[in-house]
Amino acid sequence: MNPPLVCGGLGTRHGVSPSCVGLPAGEWLTFTDFLVERFPAIARQTWLERMAAGLVADEFGGQVTPERAYRGHMRLYYYRALESEPKIPFEAAVLYQDEHLVVADKPHFLPVTPSGRYLQETLLVRLKNQLGLDGLTPIHRIDRETAGLVLFSVRCAERDAYQALFRRHEVVKHYEAVAPWRPELVFPLVRKTRIVEDQLFFRQREMPGEVNSETLIKVLQIRGKDALYGLSPVTGKKHQLRVHMNALGMPICNDRMYPPVEQTPEDDHDRPLQLLARSIAFTDPLTGKSQQFFSRRELLPNAAIGQEWN
Repeated sequence: MNPPLVCGGLGTRHGVSPSCVGLPAGEWLTFTDFLVERFPAIARQTWLERMAAGLVADEFGGQVTPERAYRGHMRLYYYRALESEPKIPFEAAVLYQDEHLVVADKPHFLPVTPSGRYLQETLLVRLKNQLGLDGLTPIHRIDRETAGLVLFSVRCAERDAYQALFRRHEVVKHYEAVAPWRPELVFPLVRKTRIVEDQLFFRQREMPGEVNSETLIKVLQIRGKDALYGLSPVTGKKHQLRVHMNALGMPICNDRMYPPVEQTPEDDHDRPLQLLARSIAFTDPLTGKSQQFFSRRELLPNAAIGQEWN
């Protein structure tokens, strides 16, 4: 028996929501033929086994069988599976939960959502299994390498009300980072640049043109050749803080991608990226309550929790 429907064609399975693929117009004889061509890395036999187990369905909840005739302009839902998955030996903490919202304090190295090599070893799937909330969905995301606060909506239908706060820049976010100390720069400073996708899709870079990113940078503590910086992003471009700090000659300590290298090193759990989503504040759009949360994690020994941001 299939699990109950949630946000789409199938329900969650072991905490994992189904993936979705749109079906274009085409001359494939069966859904199976399309799936094999669309996902060449997945063997036909794998799709047949998934269908036999009832793990592929259309957007209306109808089962997809190996011989079922192809039909375009609709969606199929299916469950991803990984033969092996890297284990992340760090746990997240739930800082807050009510009927609308969950606030988690994420460790370094743990992805927020399933992608690539990660499925069960993700914050979303762990929380779904831990809390028993099948409809849990992230309101925003932070990099896998970054630690700190992540917000989740308990109900799919309510997520957009929270995401609208981010679109309207009504969420105040503060990060902390450890990076080289640059005494010749005048702080606080504001970095405003244009960030675009680099030649390698997973990296970003600055280039001349219309500004689309802005970060306020402050110095919180000086520790010898390094400093603890406070970073307040106004915008939310991918890797924005890492790109801005690197462009200023202050690459965040243990950053494996900025400055760019020819081959990105593998994870080293003893050398986490020294970037932390420290605090977040907003007015809850559903309850009207003023909310503010602080991460309990630290980058430097004895670093202050809830650092004043004036």
